[in-house]
Amino acid sequence: MLEVVTKHLGAFQFEVSARNHTIYSDQPAENGGFDEGMTPPELMLGSLGACASYYAVDYLKRAKVPAEGLRMRTTAEKVVGPPRLDDIHIELECPGVVEERHRKGLLETVRKCLIHNTLLHTPRIRLDFIAPAMEKAASGGVNFDANGVQSLRLPALADELVPRTDS
Repeated sequence: MLEVVTKHLGAFQFEVSARNHTIYSDQPAENGGFDEGMTPPELMLGSLGACASYYAVDYLKRAKVPAEGLRMRTTAEKVVGPPRLDDIHIELECPGVVEERHRKGLLETVRKCLIHNTLLHTPRIRLDFIAPAMEKAASGGVNFDANGVQSLRLPALADELVPRTDS
């Protein structure tokens, strides 16, 4: 399982960590931030571009085609109803690819990118609210994390609540 932990630093700044790597996310000044990191939509586009680039370089290495100068540009439009990114566009530039068979192979390979396919095939997303266990009202739902901190896992949505029958 992949895991990324995001911690609030203040204002609209966040520390995003995975394994032993850390990046920062922020908002532009006009949105109340300090513009000291990419916004979440920019991080998502960056993730797509980096993943597609990884697949491209892997193909180029296997095909013994130079990867120097490889550049991936990802763009998207913000839309509403609900708020999201749409019209995502990936532009691939690779000066070392001159043969049509490698252009075709490169495009086919980039389409196999994990992030690209995740966006094309809507993933299930579960949202859980984790509250510190200040009270022990819920029996059996108390957990301890790796640091010994006690927490209580609560359902995120009211429709997931199960009515009690032991009155």
